[in-house]
Amino acid sequence: MPISRREFLHLTGKGVIASSLLLPVTGLAARQSQFKAIAFDAFAIFDPRPIFSLAERFFPGKGIELSDAWRTRQFEYQWLRGLAGRYVDFWQTTEDALVFAAKLLKLELTSEKRAELMQAYLLLKAWPEVPSALHSLQETGARLGLLSNMTPKMLEAGIESAGLTEVFEYVLSTDQVRTYKPDPRAYQLAIDAFKVRRDDILFVAFAGWDAAGAKWFGYPTFWANRPALPEEELGVHPDATGHDLTDLVTFVTDSH
Repeated sequence: MPISRREFLHLTGKGVIASSLLLPVTGLAARQSQFKAIAFDAFAIFDPRPIFSLAERFFPGKGIELSDAWRTRQFEYQWLRGLAGRYVDFWQTTEDALVFAAKLLKLELTSEKRAELMQAYLLLKAWPEVPSALHSLQETGARLGLLSNMTPKMLEAGIESAGLTEVFEYVLSTDQVRTYKPDPRAYQLAIDAFKVRRDDILFVAFAGWDAAGAKWFGYPTFWANRPALPEEELGVHPDATGHDLTDLVTFVTDSH
């Protein structure tokens, strides 16, 4: 059964979230959201670009190519394992994908470089506008959570590294159900945690395929499309698309 982040911090001795962060702001509060909860994919919050910059530093002139091959294989391995019933977690699929990508490009991936590239996933910071946007969303009265394919360890490390330790009520990893988005069981985690209707949860995707998966599941969906990519040709469309979470705040406060 999911526990809230407040309960998690209490049980692990890391303190509790200030009650003012868990309750709707009254008085001169921002306009209220029509959504009772907002669930974010991790990469809508955490900026992965330093990982790829590190790859370029290790392999000058090949870092971009390595990063592209790594990211592609990372998710292909998750989906292949999900379809085959051969689950391993996000950390393992990410490392396996890195090893494959380096072999594909005939790059010498030493154990030291491999470890440092993986460690970079535990040191992620937030995208620049994220802290202020999350504060604005809290003021609408919406409850906030993460819903990610990342492992719990990776999510907690990112939250701490990004300085967001008192923001998310729920931190949900699909590792709990040993599958990956876009499996419906993965998206169900937010309903089970927040205990509200599907239509009351806004899902915020980073990737186009995740926006499609959330819509297939039935969530109202916002796509934070930072690279300005075209929509996936999967027969569904997000309810709104914006460049970043500043656009999300506008959508949430103007959508009712």
